Amino acid sequence: MAYQPQFKVKATYMRGGTSKGTFFNIADLPKEAQEDTTKRNKLLQRIVGSPDVYKKQMDGMGGASSSTSKAILVGKSDVPNHDVDYYFCQVAIDKDFVDLSGNCGNLSSAVGPFAIAEGLVDNVPDNGVCCVRIWQANIKKTILCYVTMENGMVKEMGDYEIDGVAFPAEEIQLEFVEPVDPSEELFPTGNLIDDLEVEGVGTFKATMITAGIPTVFVNADEIGYKGTELQGDINSDTSALERFEKIRVAGALKMGLITDPKEAESRQHTPKIAFVSTAQDFITSSGKKVKANEMDLHVRALSMQQLHHAMMGTASVAIGVAACIPGTLVNIAAGGGDKDTVTFGHPSGAIKVGAILSKDGDKYIVEKASMSRSARIIMDGNVHVPAGTMK
Repeated sequence: MAYQPQFKVKATYMRGGTSKGTFFNIADLPKEAQEDTTKRNKLLQRIVGSPDVYKKQMDGMGGASSSTSKAILVGKSDVPNHDVDYYFCQVAIDKDFVDLSGNCGNLSSAVGPFAIAEGLVDNVPDNGVCCVRIWQANIKKTILCYVTMENGMVKEMGDYEIDGVAFPAEEIQLEFVEPVDPSEELFPTGNLIDDLEVEGVGTFKATMITAGIPTVFVNADEIGYKGTELQGDINSDTSALERFEKIRVAGALKMGLITDPKEAESRQHTPKIAFVSTAQDFITSSGKKVKANEMDLHVRALSMQQLHHAMMGTASVAIGVAACIPGTLVNIAAGGGDKDTVTFGHPSGAIKVGAILSKDGDKYIVEKASMSRSARIIMDGNVHVPAGTMK
């Protein structure tokens, strides 16, 4: 058989918040990948470098963590009053699957700048703020991404700092509009707090919420933690990770996201599992000392069965909404009572999130949740893909 050289696919490598991913204009994908989702997933996996039994993604664009094993597809939208459609693909590192069941809130901040750079947004001002109206196609929700323009270009550099990112950049504000549709259940079980029974592990108090991304919150002290843990405290503990996965699966069943525990194997991106505690002094992963009075509470969350180095953007939305509803575990950890914003500690520092809610009888309606991130293009050009990848 004659040698077949690699083929090229136009791509852009971007950081958004505390995540990185490879971005594609859908129109630039090979035609067969546009028409066949199986072939598309094979293409994205090979580009990112998965599945990799060594868990290093040495032969691809991924960085061997849930924060960097990501592919993003963006195209012109046919949805009324939206500029672009955005598909988020969480690529498993060592397993053979691509999860499109949720969103990446951090990389949502990069979708706006990417869409503008690709010419997918109409009526972009030369100067000022451009509101890119994003249709998050995975979860069918609207995200508003406010991008600063200067002399006809996206302003990427600025002095806005994010804990978990070493360098400052221009602030990008995000608004997640109706992250939970009024017709949907914000709390799938109907309760602010449930007793979650986990076979072989125990029974824990849990708040299970669907805002941003389905998330199961438990108290840190109930599962043997302080709430100030860093990645090394958990990710090197195989038994702890197995216990977290059992809690996550139990939560998924209770929330009605799956009907059989085996389904969780192909749905690792959702729900998230997180644990909360009251505000305490702690030292971040960078060695920075943070005082308890600089935050309202601590939250630690796992993504793809690993403790996240900072906080997922979608989980931040869940935290913001849950914290603003009196009686949830998140709200109680933050001191209780009525709130519209909270600052929570995470392994890399702290972040402020907020939510605007209203009530229809006893039911909470989430009008929008907000947070700020930053983003920039790291590299653009072509990724080279081995021939036969999509067969």
